[in-house]
Amino acid sequence: MNPQDLPGTHPERASATLPSRRLSVAPMLDWTDRHYRYFARLITKNTWLYTEMVTTGALLHGDVPRHLRYHDAEHPIALQLGGSEPSELAQCARLAAEWGYDEVNLNVGCPSERVQKGAFGACLMAEPQLVADCVKAMRDAVDIDVTVKHRIGIDHIDSYDYMREFVDTVAEAGCRTFIVHARNAILKGLSPKENREIPPLKYEYVYRLKQERPDLEILINGGIKTNEEIAAHLQHVDGVMVGREAYHNPYLMAEWDALFYGDDSRPLSRGKVVEALLPYVAARLQDGSNVRHIARHVLGLFQGQKGARQWRRMLSDSKELHGADESLFIRALLATQG
Repeated sequence: MNPQDLPGTHPERASATLPSRRLSVAPMLDWTDRHYRYFARLITKNTWLYTEMVTTGALLHGDVPRHLRYHDAEHPIALQLGGSEPSELAQCARLAAEWGYDEVNLNVGCPSERVQKGAFGACLMAEPQLVADCVKAMRDAVDIDVTVKHRIGIDHIDSYDYMREFVDTVAEAGCRTFIVHARNAILKGLSPKENREIPPLKYEYVYRLKQERPDLEILINGGIKTNEEIAAHLQHVDGVMVGREAYHNPYLMAEWDALFYGDDSRPLSRGKVVEALLPYVAARLQDGSNVRHIARHVLGLFQGQKGARQWRRMLSDSKELHGADESLFIRALLATQG
């Protein structure tokens, strides 16, 4: 793979033949940056990858290349946007298309206070018509898919009918793909971490939504950790989005192409993944990145394997990281074998 970032914009890439959204890695703030996504792509070829949430303000008033640059190997890739102003979201959707993203996704699920103060994220579950207006503006602006990631409800409102009515309103604006985090978002009283753990998972809501709206593409998200669980969910919905397990135990993804895409090519071994990452690390260091910016994303590669502790120790040790180059990853790999 070419270790160079996209030199410019590649809008033609978004129209290429793309795999289905049967598997995807969730957008996660501070985690699914371009370094993690490149690393994940070495493990799975077909799984959809999502950026961290990027706010409309960050794109319209900030450093666009810093937020949107990625490696061409990351396709299929979706940009997740945070915002609630239709015209601003339309401008940012155009940027996503110009940069060659395959999808633009609207965040209607994040429960953090910072996001609430910006009047977007999960609080938009209370304003389905506004979400529909946002989706319409984005769809009018671009030809790539516009999708929505949302919760099943907010605060004390967690009825199936409420979620279905939200989806129906947004679908009228032309959205065909809904990614459902199968938990309520508690906007007051729970932290974002608690919002990922305390509200009960109601997978049956998502299953029923697919049954009652078969024309829509429905993806399920929340608490999914094993390939057996993924396979079970795929009996009911179109796709599964995995979050933290794909980050903390990334080699789980090594079987996804074969199990869920019918791709019989052999995945890279963990050691080969490390070797394949080296040119990318070298290129990023030349760009001014620090090795720790990449190393932090690969700590889980040997999860459950002999040598995992040595791997994590070397790649998180401040003395080892200080002034290190790509050779640190080879030394850490050798430590797993010792």
